[in-house]
Amino acid sequence: MFNKNTQKKNKATRIDTLIGQYTHIKGDVSFSGGLRIDGSVAGNINATGDNKSVLTLSESSVVDGEIRVPNLLVNGTITGTVYCSQHIELAANAKINGNVYYRLLEMVTGCEVNGKLIHIAEDDDSIMSVEHDVIESDDDTLQLEKKDNLD
Repeated sequence: MFNKNTQKKNKATRIDTLIGQYTHIKGDVSFSGGLRIDGSVAGNINATGDNKSVLTLSESSVVDGEIRVPNLLVNGTITGTVYCSQHIELAANAKINGNVYYRLLEMVTGCEVNGKLIHIAEDDDSIMSVEHDVIESDDDTLQLEKKDNLD
């Protein structure tokens, strides 16, 4: 009865966590499942768990930090590098100031990317991992240095 070509894609995403419009978070956020941000986050956002996690940024959202997620829907503002291992969708009000690493990309007229768009291979999941190297300093304290796996 229904033709696969005429059926619309189901874009409804499950939201497990909501950061409200008047909420401002300073620090890193880790999540699994669905996260919707209407407020602002000054810190990195990382999805943990499976490759079905979805980050949704509404028109009023502002993120200042690195984002590492499998799926991303953007209609707000991001300042920082974006690593998206599965699918990224940029809506009309999306504004990204930073490089975007992606596998599948959808862009609507009006969105803005001020940085490089870098396609990653289908079998490359290294963009989701964050590694740190241990560096010894002169005052005998240990420091961690973030290392990108994109060399």
